[in-house]
Amino acid sequence: MKYLFEKKLDFPDGHHHPEHGAKMACENVDFWYGDTHALKSVDLEIFANETLAFIGPSGCGKSTLLRCLNRTNDIIPGARLEGRVTLDGRDLYDPTLDPTEVRRRFGWVAQKPNPFPSSVFENVAYGPRIRGHVHRRDETEALVRHCLERVGMWEELKDRLGDPGTDLSGGQQQRLCIARAIAYGPDVILMDEPCSALDPTATARIEALIDELRSDFTVVIITHNMQQAARVAQRTAFFHLGELVEVADTETLFTEPADPRCHDYIIGRFG
Repeated sequence: MKYLFEKKLDFPDGHHHPEHGAKMACENVDFWYGDTHALKSVDLEIFANETLAFIGPSGCGKSTLLRCLNRTNDIIPGARLEGRVTLDGRDLYDPTLDPTEVRRRFGWVAQKPNPFPSSVFENVAYGPRIRGHVHRRDETEALVRHCLERVGMWEELKDRLGDPGTDLSGGQQQRLCIARAIAYGPDVILMDEPCSALDPTATARIEALIDELRSDFTVVIITHNMQQAARVAQRTAFFHLGELVEVADTETLFTEPADPRCHDYIIGRFG
């Protein structure tokens, strides 16, 4: 198979680097919603300081696994997980762990931008403040500035910190949500189709930001946009009917997929 699109894909340094060890691991993970077997024997390593993309047709288990990583599936009645999900070698489903504390080690960026109905400043400052990461006003101001600089918005918003976050454009709102997600220093950032509601210009800025953030964070992103996966992810995992079918360096998976189901999905034969 040559190229999957009209133009040659520009893969983002599209290989796993051996010096990056596993930050997280899923070991023989099965998951049920009541009687529905949503994930089936998933084994997956997620490496530090890399972006891993989840691809696959709707309903194949991508979002379910993303929520298994930070234990947000726990709140769903009838949900049940078997197997192990580890972060830095620690089983996140250890009954001695507080699920709320587990979730605080993850940043979450939703499909649709969802800033708090408060000021730009409070959107970033609220989480670190209630968690005791900052106490004095000067500490809080420095943190807000740092996070907005990380997402490339300080110059845009330094004179609008008191404006409601909901008054920003869609792309600005999503970058504000990313600033909010990194403000308390999570280990892993989880993104569920973060660009699906954005225009191409805003999408390009978010994709560039993802590449910058992986110097400090591990990033896992769900996307239905194959070009986006090729642009931002060092490794890509393909799911189908609750199974992890194939995971590989992004360039390898897109140009020489081992499983015919992966090949057929990438070229648009189904999904």
